[in-house]
Amino acid sequence: MAQVSFASPSRAFARLLQYVAFTLCLIPVQAVCLLIRAPLAKTLPQWYHRQCARLLGLSIETHGAPTGNKPALFACNHVSYLDITVLGALLPASFVAKAEVARWPFFGLLAKLQRTVFVERNARRAVDQRDEMTRRLEAGDRLILFPEGTSSDGNRVLPFKSALFSVAEKRPHGEPLTVQPVSIAYTKLDGLAMGRYLRPFVAWYGDMDLASHIWTATGLGTIGVEVTFHEPVTIDRFNSRKALGDHCQCEVARGVSEALAGRSVHQEDAHRPAA
Repeated sequence: MAQVSFASPSRAFARLLQYVAFTLCLIPVQAVCLLIRAPLAKTLPQWYHRQCARLLGLSIETHGAPTGNKPALFACNHVSYLDITVLGALLPASFVAKAEVARWPFFGLLAKLQRTVFVERNARRAVDQRDEMTRRLEAGDRLILFPEGTSSDGNRVLPFKSALFSVAEKRPHGEPLTVQPVSIAYTKLDGLAMGRYLRPFVAWYGDMDLASHIWTATGLGTIGVEVTFHEPVTIDRFNSRKALGDHCQCEVARGVSEALAGRSVHQEDAHRPAA
């Protein structure tokens, strides 16, 4: 990825140094909490992500509110690795990620420490993976799912894969699972509208090199992010998981489109700084 002239190398260095130092200090704390099954293991990640959002120059605004139901499944579009920090700062929840992430240096460890559920792109493992997600949901956990199955350029939402909604057919404790569509859009840079030209410096997709992209993104100024929490639903409102997935995809796409156009799907809500 080509370097962008207004990305500051000194800013990138300072931010990454603080981020890595802060993260390395907390890794053993979270590891011990998981080992002894301390309640802090579920709450520390959200505090950690809030601090990381500040360190990385992310300004998060929300529309709507996350459901208070436990368990719950949040279905969100995927734009960048920054999504993890943004959503992690807003939700006390674990992510559902592709199995390859578990093998990534450094970030794979962080994913495991946040109790990420790893899924393989293998139909033969679909039942086992659904059962693992069901077990976590029955334990009262909340999971964040990226149903596109990959990241996009941030200007549009890719079709949702209905197979990833199979867990919504389960009924933890006999009740239908709450599913909440969530839109994430990167809309501003230093308070000014971020157009199609600038968004790829935040969005990570395709064959972009991760290391050089991180260096460029962290060298930018303050990145404005809008997150919209749409109306929660259950599969009982639909006749199939595909219909549920299509509904979530439409809601998320609408939220992204409105945010990029400078309009909110919840215009009656005031913008609330979240992190």
